[in-house]
Amino acid sequence: MNPTLAGYTHTIGRRKTSTVRLYMRPGQGTFVVNRRPWKEYFPQEILQLEILKPFEVAGLGVEKFDLIAYAEGGGFRGQAEALRLAIARAISKMDDSKRPFLRKAGLLTVDSRQVERKHYGHKKARRSFQFSKR
Repeated sequence: MNPTLAGYTHTIGRRKTSTVRLYMRPGQGTFVVNRRPWKEYFPQEILQLEILKPFEVAGLGVEKFDLIAYAEGGGFRGQAEALRLAIARAISKMDDSKRPFLRKAGLLTVDSRQVERKHYGHKKARRSFQFSKR
């Protein structure tokens, strides 16, 4: 582990093709994603609410923790949902008494759905080319 990240709880979240590595510890409320402020990285308010959901369910304030996240792959939605899973796992790891609340809210369940591959002879995965009788 990086010596500058000592004392942090490390978790990983995945969704679609996105992967997020999260380092979290009690602190002053610093929240950084890919070395940028998280609200700048995720400007859509709906994604911000989605990311903060584990704190809301656990009854904790995000301002009491320092979070450093590194997101790779996928799009913003997938990265936001992967970050939400990583935060829920970190809270669960730090305080085991919050686990049942996070589990009941479905925040610890991995959404394993992936995009189906395009198939030969089709326009997309399931969509065929337009059929013309004449």
